Amino acid sequence: MFDLTALTIGMRWLHLACMAVLVGGAIFARLVMTHTIGAAAPEARDALADRAAVACRPLVIAAIAGLVVSGIYKFFYNTGHSLRHNLLFGFKIALALHVFAAALLIAQPGNPRRRRMLTGMAISGLLIVLISALLRQIY
Repeated sequence: MFDLTALTIGMRWLHLACMAVLVGGAIFARLVMTHTIGAAAPEARDALADRAAVACRPLVIAAIAGLVVSGIYKFFYNTGHSLRHNLLFGFKIALALHVFAAALLIAQPGNPRRRRMLTGMAISGLLIVLISALLRQIY
């Protein structure tokens, strides 16, 4: 018989790892890469930013897929929550959809609003982490 505890631990790890990749990547890109690219020659800035976006796209897609799979598992495995928990969870999902959309758009070449989107994605991601901590307390 398959041990469900191992699957639950694996899904939790997958969820945390994928979130760390997306949020950590957004924070790194916003605070480090934008300044590094800004120091490059003006004619090379757009090409460098587009190459970085294309290179991170497979990682973004894999992290989103991991979050969706592990999130669906966690949603159906953990049931019977209070109304306050469900309201916060709904807000968390809305923020997660924002992070997913921003991540996919940021990973497109030729995006002139990449810096602003990275800021919004990082803030939303950190809010998701805060809400997740609150949800663990009001289980």
